[in-house]
Formats: sequence, C-alpha cells, structure tokens
Amino acid sequence: MPGFLFDLLPFVLLGAVLGLDVVSFPQAMFSRPIVAATLAGAFAGAPAAGLVVGVALECLALETLPFGASRYPEWGSASVVGGLIGTRGAQDVLLPDPGAWVIGVMAAIATAWLGGWTMVQHRRLIAHWARPRLDMLAAGSMRTVVSLQIFGLTSDLVRGGLLTAVAMAVAWPVTTWAIDAWHLGALETRGALITGAAAVGASAVWKVFHGFSVTRRLFVVGLAMGSGLVLLNG
Repeated sequence: MPGFLFDLLPFVLLGAVLGLDVVSFPQAMFSRPIVAATLAGAFAGAPAAGLVVGVALECLALETLPFGASRYPEWGSASVVGGLIGTRGAQDVLLPDPGAWVIGVMAAIATAWLGGWTMVQHRRLIAHWARPRLDMLAAGSMRTVVSLQIFGLTSDLVRGGLLTAVAMAVAWPVTTWAIDAWHLGALETRGALITGAAAVGASAVWKVFHGFSVTRRLFVVGLAMGSGLVLLNG
C-alpha cells in the first residue's frame, strides 16, 4: 500500500496544480480536459490513452464558463483522475482499455461535479478568513492583501490535491473490476471506443449548432479540411 500511494503522489500533485489553474492561478488553460487528461496519461506512460479520455471530457466541458460566483464543474483535477484511469490496461499506443475508458470518463464527470461543490466551500472559507480583516483591507493594508492572496492560493492547491486523491482512491478498484469484466475482442473494443467518443462529440456539436447557425458552415469547412489532411497523409 505505501508503494501504491507513492506512485499516485505525482498525480495528486498534478491534480492540485491543475485545480488551482481553473480559477485561482495562473488560468493558463492547462486545466482544460484535453490538456489535463493528456498530461495525466503522459505521467502514466500512455499519453495517447489519456488524450482519448480528454477529448471526450473536453466535449462535455465546452459549455462550462468558469466566472463569477456561480457553481460549475471543476474539470482540472477531474481530468487528471479520468486521464490516469483511462491508461489502465491500455492495449496499444492509441486506444485505452474500453472498461477503463468508460470508468475514466464517468469518474471524471463525478469528480468534476464534486469539485464544483468544493470550490463553493473554498470561497466560503476565504470569506470567513477575510471577514475579520475587512477594516485592514479597507485601509489598503498590503500585508493583509498579500496574506489573503497566499491563503486563498494555498487552500485551493490543497483542495485540488485532496479532491484528486479521494477520487482516485474510489475509482481505482472500480476500474480494476471493469477491466476484468470486459471480454470483447479487438474489433468490438475499437467499435465501443469510437461509438462512445462519437456520441459525446455529437452531443457537444449539437449544442453549438443549436445556438449559432454560422457554426454549421464552419464545421463543414473544418471537417473537409481535416478529412483532406488525413487523406493526404495516407
């Protein structure tokens, strides 16, 4: 068990940093699912498998607008969990194990929802910390402002790390069961992966098409260009 926990430590730290990136600092888009899951896959030695999970999660996260005081999913730490789970039992450099892919996506969705709740609690913690210091803040005390900023950043880093650790502890044994229970062949496996990713992607594309008609033409142009590049590259 100690060795297992030590192996997960880099992923916990990655989840903490990317959870911090969502809102607090530096907001550099590292926490986007397609980036975060790929990084987690790279840490596990299978970046392409993490990318497959990240693409599905990115389609789900496209409509998330992380601003203001509203509650929204926290995809940074969640995508690290999904990306790591998706690398379990990867069959080759491109495709993750289908059972691991399904559990990875589901675990990331659940973690993102829980992460949204933890972000609300984090804001309340900062407000509780700042309330006794309102007079010093109103007076423009730089020391008080800096201490509040450091407290907020540090507590958000800890929040992301704890969230990642708890989610991994729950999802890891479930993934082991899912991999052992999957007995389909290579052809059926690829079909399941492609169908699942296409379903999520089609849902995301429909959301965009439904609101903005001009995106349909842009999508057709992009699809034609992408298909042409695939054909040219053989």
